[in-house]
Amino acid sequence: MARRVLVVDDEKLIVKGIRFSLEQEGMQVDAAYDGEEALAMAKENKYDIILLDIMLPKMNGLDVCQQIREFSTVPIIMLTAKGEDMDKIMGLEYGADDYITKPFNILEVKARIKAIIRRLGKNEEEVGQAKVIEVADLKLDVDSRRVFIGSREVNLTAKEFDLLSLLVFNPNKVYSRENLLNIIWGYEYPGDVRTVDVHIRRLREKIEENPSDPKFVHTKWGVGYYFQV
Repeated sequence: MARRVLVVDDEKLIVKGIRFSLEQEGMQVDAAYDGEEALAMAKENKYDIILLDIMLPKMNGLDVCQQIREFSTVPIIMLTAKGEDMDKIMGLEYGADDYITKPFNILEVKARIKAIIRRLGKNEEEVGQAKVIEVADLKLDVDSRRVFIGSREVNLTAKEFDLLSLLVFNPNKVYSRENLLNIIWGYEYPGDVRTVDVHIRRLREKIEENPSDPKFVHTKWGVGYYFQV
């Protein structure tokens, strides 16, 4: 079944180039040219991935990303201006899974999207081999990719879920930020370890009763992060 991608950018030539490249890979590509249109399409359709520019008419990409996160965990890659580190960090804070810096090589975009698609495929292959783990009031179901704190479901992004799963299924093992970046984002990922810190902080805000004094995801100062049973 063809993967469905939403490309959001007000520069029509960029959209045209990305659409052509992805369609050559057998993907179905929809396009939106402003923030409001992108949000409406994300609500009306089911996408496997969204490529989202930050600078958009009517509603900027950060606000679009934040509102999509209220109803969907679809992987989102933000397009940020070259050298705008704050845009990258803000994108991650607002719920993005990844970012690509403009101007970009279309081959890089395609490679990043295909990497996420591969991970989606791998997750789907695990259906029927469900793994469920419960620690205190936290319940994690790998099959459905759902997380609960007590009876309340916690809405995690794809990367947040992948991070939590890795830590949960390897309790008390300390992972350096570099290790987590390589395992979750891949060795070819051009970002830095701040990406991991942002995701860990967001994860704690969602699953910890007191994020500043966590009972699940702990910091080993000077080393990295681990899940405590």
